[in-house]
Amino acid sequence: MSKLLKERILPFSFSIFVILADQISKFLVEKYIPLRTIKFSFFGDFLRIIHVTNTGAAFSMGDSMSTAKHLIVLCIIPLVLLIALIFFCIKSDDFSKLQRWLVAGVVGGGFGNLIDRFFRPNGVVDFIDVKFYNLFGLERWPTFNIADSFVLVCIIILAITYIKAVIGESKSKKNKGDQ
Repeated sequence: MSKLLKERILPFSFSIFVILADQISKFLVEKYIPLRTIKFSFFGDFLRIIHVTNTGAAFSMGDSMSTAKHLIVLCIIPLVLLIALIFFCIKSDDFSKLQRWLVAGVVGGGFGNLIDRFFRPNGVVDFIDVKFYNLFGLERWPTFNIADSFVLVCIIILAITYIKAVIGESKSKKNKGDQ
């Protein structure tokens, strides 16, 4: 295996870390917190650890789909997209080292929730519940988990790195044009 290929595959060890952290936390929540029960509250009721499940996607979208549609839209398509993302990230020269690690975080989070969709009959285990002070009409943000957190944070940082790279290229082209 070439050194370049090893450098491109290594970030996906982070995916394994994310999957393990996510699945261990969900196992502990299922074992020690009864369903629909608040176990811990921090900073008043700002942050709560609560055990809920979600058969849909983000914000429970799709939880009323038929079984066949659910399998295709929330399981098979995301699985194919995650696998495609892995191969694209490994093969492409367009990612920086940091961006590869961020993509690996997204992949780990995606697989963390897919494992729930395939193997937990009640759906994805969510347990982090944050007060949202009625912003956007939400008293509390929809309950989420570690996988969701990694996906969101890594996508935000990935977008920032992409925007920064585009701005840097634009400035570079402008400076070449001024010479």
